[in-house]
Amino acid sequence: MSAEYTAPEANRPVLVVGAAEAWVTELRRVMPEQAMLPVLSAEALLRLPDGLRPSAAVIVSGTVSDRWPDVLPVLRRHAGLESTRWLALTPPERWPALLAAGADVTLPLASPLSMLAQQIQALVRLSEEQEGLRFQLQQVESALEGWEREERVRDQLVHMLVHDLKNPITAILGLLEVVADDPRLPDDAKDLLEVARDETSHLLHLSLNMLDVRKIQAGKMHLKREQMTAAQLEQTVQQAMGDVGAGLSDRQLTVNIVPMPPLSADPTMLRRVLANLLSNALKHTTQRGLIGVQTEVMGQELLLRVSDNGEGIPAEDIPRLFAAFEQSRLTLHGRFDTGMGLAFCKLAAEEHGGRIWVDSVRGEGSTFTLALPLGQQSQADDDVELLF
Repeated sequence: MSAEYTAPEANRPVLVVGAAEAWVTELRRVMPEQAMLPVLSAEALLRLPDGLRPSAAVIVSGTVSDRWPDVLPVLRRHAGLESTRWLALTPPERWPALLAAGADVTLPLASPLSMLAQQIQALVRLSEEQEGLRFQLQQVESALEGWEREERVRDQLVHMLVHDLKNPITAILGLLEVVADDPRLPDDAKDLLEVARDETSHLLHLSLNMLDVRKIQAGKMHLKREQMTAAQLEQTVQQAMGDVGAGLSDRQLTVNIVPMPPLSADPTMLRRVLANLLSNALKHTTQRGLIGVQTEVMGQELLLRVSDNGEGIPAEDIPRLFAAFEQSRLTLHGRFDTGMGLAFCKLAAEEHGGRIWVDSVRGEGSTFTLALPLGQQSQADDDVELLF
């Protein structure tokens, strides 16, 4: 539970330690607007009332035998005295020791009261500024603590929600597959069944993307890299096509994976990225629409492109396209796109040390390009693997 913080009080008192009452009275006369609190000794400072946070303290020390150089460092760390500024009235030969112990200002014992008042006012202003910053810092820390607590609760809710949804959705998909293979199923019901399968598959991908986006943002999802050849990458593309479902059978799909150097990537995460990009292309194209997957080696990067000849993306949507929940637009099939899948693609690309972008012309289609670094796995990635 976070602590309760209160704003610093106005006109916090100035302590006067070891001075005669008549001298304190004279100082009050010079500074009538400032609250003054006489204190008999250094030991009395340790017994101040709780909640009293003096702005400054004036130490009157005329003897060489006192222990102020030893006591002052302890007092500066004492609760309630952290922002207190210290002024020592003492002989000049004692100034180095007291300044080293933490005194902010040292003055001769016979300093004029007007000069002393100016120094006290300057120290009070510094103390008030420090106390204000301390209060602001405590507010920020309290807000961060609340934010972290909310993030933990949100992560737990997302995790429970996805896992509670995953099993029944998977079971529904399995039952729909069984029904689809039944020869007694009327032709008109097959179309409805196909829609049901596509929508159920979309719901499963949406819930998994939600969980994975939260994991990546929290740094809880780590890559399991493998050295992938062009053949293995093509196999991953085929698996991603299977994940998207039968809806792709109504599209004209082409795949062209060119020879390439070894690609260090997480096949499972890459499969999810491709499934999201293919699903996105499916949602924004009509029957017999064109969807292509092709690669190109450019320098030290592999460019993996998923293109379509669908409706295209409005120019105003592109800057926030890869931010989860930042864009929501109606697809050709009457389904709102939350953008969660594309947010996952961006985070997954960055986890690989790559990037993703889109080129689109309204009414002509879109091309999503995933750029991944080629070559051997970096030592940094090896270290991460060993840690987990």
